[in-house]
Amino acid sequence: MTLHVTNTLTGEKEPFEPRDPENVLLYYCGLTVSDPPHLGHARSWVHVDVMHRWLEHLGYDVRHVENFTDVNEKIVARTGEDDLGENESEVAETYIQRTIDDMRSLNLLRAEVYPRVSEHIPEIIDLVETLVEKGYAYESNGSVYFDVTCFDDYGALSNQELDEIESQGDPDERSEKRNPADFALWKADGVDPEAVAEHRHEGVDHGGEPPTGLTWDSPWGEGRPGWHIECSAMSMTHLGETLDVHVGGRDLVFPHHENEIAQSEAATGQEFAKYWLHCELFQMDDEKMSSSLGNFVTVDEAVDRWGTNVMRTFLTAGSYNSKQLYSDETIAEAVERWDRLERGYEAAVDALDSPDAKSKIEDGTLRDEISSAREAFADAMNDDFNTREAQSALLSVVTAVNRHLERTADANGAEGYDYRGLRRAVETLDELGGVLGLSFTGDTTGAAGLAGDVVDLVLEVRTRERDAGNYERADELRDELEALGIEVQDTDDGPTYRLPSGE
Repeated sequence: MTLHVTNTLTGEKEPFEPRDPENVLLYYCGLTVSDPPHLGHARSWVHVDVMHRWLEHLGYDVRHVENFTDVNEKIVARTGEDDLGENESEVAETYIQRTIDDMRSLNLLRAEVYPRVSEHIPEIIDLVETLVEKGYAYESNGSVYFDVTCFDDYGALSNQELDEIESQGDPDERSEKRNPADFALWKADGVDPEAVAEHRHEGVDHGGEPPTGLTWDSPWGEGRPGWHIECSAMSMTHLGETLDVHVGGRDLVFPHHENEIAQSEAATGQEFAKYWLHCELFQMDDEKMSSSLGNFVTVDEAVDRWGTNVMRTFLTAGSYNSKQLYSDETIAEAVERWDRLERGYEAAVDALDSPDAKSKIEDGTLRDEISSAREAFADAMNDDFNTREAQSALLSVVTAVNRHLERTADANGAEGYDYRGLRRAVETLDELGGVLGLSFTGDTTGAAGLAGDVVDLVLEVRTRERDAGNYERADELRDELEALGIEVQDTDDGPTYRLPSGE
């Protein structure tokens, strides 16, 4: 099956055909480094990472570029706060380091490069000059705006008509713009103090004059780049005028990605990106997980508590373009899924490396089930990177291994294990688990394992299942714990447990 992806630009699921049949140019809209990365960011990171891994698995050479937005009023608003730094650059550096640390903790493949806005001011100015020269942009009071009425396809990505689009940018820009929907490419002077105050954390005082952030000389005077022009300049600097895949959050379709298309294609006359893929939002109760809303779980907190493999199992439990909920129940499901995978892998390795694994034993059922699982995994990933179904295919490998071991046990070990079949199972889990970024043999961060907080969470979910009358599910959770050597006792005061010795 050929890889198919859902293209936001067309609204269709399309066969994936990069311009170069051997290479893929992939750009991901990265973080504005103004707050600690949270699981909403991690979800997009992990799914882009899985896309990267699967494309390489298919034989493509992937050039993956992911930016850091280090020039923004939100960053300026953090200056002088909690020893983050005394200016925009220092705050950005602090959060870039934290972001990189979180990326490494999630076992992400490194991008080819992580460009920063502050490094690309010359390219940004050149791009704005080109747009002015071609008549797509105009200067007003030291600022430069893109004239959306000059770009015929404006609104195609977000499926909006031009006369329906509301005003973009700050209210004080309206008197400077020809059309309400025009957007800023270059902003005169520093950051507006009101914009800084809007993003300042409550109770934090500047202790003096509010900072204005970095500014640069330009043909239009001292100023700062607009948000949208930055990604166009960085992506085209490192990947060229036309990308194969542009990925970002669903909340960026408009105005950010719509504006990227307009300014890039107006400047070059070329298609900016062939495929636009958008990650759905991460839900916390009824709201999206967001730094601005303050309802987030940071990446380092989550990885420290649950470990890399559990977090990647959790984050790939839904496809990139489906909404996902963070809750005790969904985390408990991920703990259980990873535990099943890990125990199945270890059981396969133990049997494979035992004297009972024989060269002439052939379990056709085991081998057929592994082949079917591999096909199911490939079909799932080729169907718009369907990681949930891919996870299920991995679990079916574990099920096949367990059935093989049970059949051998029922025969009292008279024949032995299928060495080649078990070897294929282990290789499949390593290979395809690696596509999801899971590691069965390497060290993983976090102290989850058999720690008490994991058991407490699973038992809490088990209690809810019992209270809801889902007794079969509750029994399954208890069986999973007992398979780990955790003794569970139900008492009048609720369930208690005892961990294996040494835990």
